[in-house]
Amino acid sequence: MSERVRGQSIGVGIIGLGFMGRTHLGAYAAAEGCEVRAVFDPAMRAAPAGNLVTAGGGVDEILARLPREASVAALLARADIDLVSICTPTDTHVDLVRAAIAARKHVLVEKPTALDANAIDALAREADAAGVLAMPAHCMRFWPAWAWMAKAVREQRYGRVKHAFFRRLGARPAWSQDFYLDVARSGGAAIDLHIHDADFVRFCFGEPSDVHASGTRMHVHAKYRYSDGLIVEAEGAWFDNPNFSFTMTARIECERGTLDFSIGRVPELTVTEASVESTIVAGRDYPIGNGYDAEVSELLAAIQSGARIAPVTLFDAAATQRLLDREMSALE
Repeated sequence: MSERVRGQSIGVGIIGLGFMGRTHLGAYAAAEGCEVRAVFDPAMRAAPAGNLVTAGGGVDEILARLPREASVAALLARADIDLVSICTPTDTHVDLVRAAIAARKHVLVEKPTALDANAIDALAREADAAGVLAMPAHCMRFWPAWAWMAKAVREQRYGRVKHAFFRRLGARPAWSQDFYLDVARSGGAAIDLHIHDADFVRFCFGEPSDVHASGTRMHVHAKYRYSDGLIVEAEGAWFDNPNFSFTMTARIECERGTLDFSIGRVPELTVTEASVESTIVAGRDYPIGNGYDAEVSELLAAIQSGARIAPVTLFDAAATQRLLDREMSALE
């Protein structure tokens, strides 16, 4: 598969056309070296609003021109499709990813990949055996400002990290409530929303030695302890108030400076060193854009280069799910 598409335009198919499916479509439309060639959604429902404005203008116009396959099997049977985005409810992912791998397609699957870490590991092994890249859409690893923060932490640009705190809050989803509000299917906010920060904590700081969590499946506060004394905290919640504005913040306190991010603020990212605040500028210090576009570009580049390992692997997704399992055990 990788050899066939190397140097050629990568054919893309999208399964699921709700908010995230349209977000993926917008990301592919903005990327180079690919073409969305078919889509499938059993309902062809209208796109509901999400936490953030993501897909660029013109997505509905692009969608109107695309072939709509009658089934998943029909989409996967197309020889002109090399990569499949799976943007359906979490409890459908395992079967769909497995079918795509069996059809020798590369895969980008929305998070959470599944609520069962062992099932994710099994998919990872199947993808490796088939020689295809299967990547979970852990977009915060690619969010430009957050990627900048992660790099600064790894390089100890401002010294050793002393404490970090992440907060991600929003109104409970007003769409697909039969799925999102059923914690057996979605995991609730503690999984579906909080997974972004749990994965970024692993990505940025590694595996914690101790995990504690308090709250509920709809509002969780997690505390991660590391063997060197570092404490990282993360809060995630869906609130009943439909007018509650989405909040995404990060504060990383280092020996010689504090990194502070708040989405929608101008500027979004600052660093305070010795009481002097510096603005970290999008377009100068890190790329303009969002994590959805960046993760798509990274995966396309990996496919084009013939890489054997995805920028983020399903083994990564399984490890993050196991971290969340530790939190849920503490809750229960």
